[in-house]
Amino acid sequence: QMPRCIIQHTTLMSTPPTTTDFVLELDARPDLLCVIRAALAAWCERGGVEACRTDQICLAVDEATANIIRHAYQGTAGRIRMTCSRQVDGDLSSLLIILEDDGRQVPLHSIRPRELDDVKPGGLGVHLIRQVMNEARWSHRPEGGTTPTMSVDLDQPSATKPRKDAAHAR
Repeated sequence: QMPRCIIQHTTLMSTPPTTTDFVLELDARPDLLCVIRAALAAWCERGGVEACRTDQICLAVDEATANIIRHAYQGTAGRIRMTCSRQVDGDLSSLLIILEDDGRQVPLHSIRPRELDDVKPGGLGVHLIRQVMNEARWSHRPEGGTTPTMSVDLDQPSATKPRKDAAHAR
């Protein structure tokens, strides 16, 4: 079966704009995670995001997307929409990344990292997302599905960035 991939809108970031959107919609399948990572990495690179930061952002988005595939769709067919925006406010620049699905709404209180001293495979996606992003929150869509919204400041080194604790919108 051929994957369905729709690029709805792109604006190349040849110079840092006030806001730039990149929207990608595709089937929610594990074999398409590489498409999301590649498209996001190319968009970040085109916008001048440093390579190390781009890798971190792509890893966090990959984790969030894999969680959608695993928990919202649970092996059934579905779609994922990724919207990326670069926000510029004076000298400050950030990326806003929104993922949307139409799958099962996961209880928001259950979206949390596991304890790090509980050594076992898996379950570190939310922890990783919180480490990379300045802000991460999840909300339910009225028409169904869940929306993880993540933002990262580009003007601060990733190791010393101030974090806003992840919150769940209700």
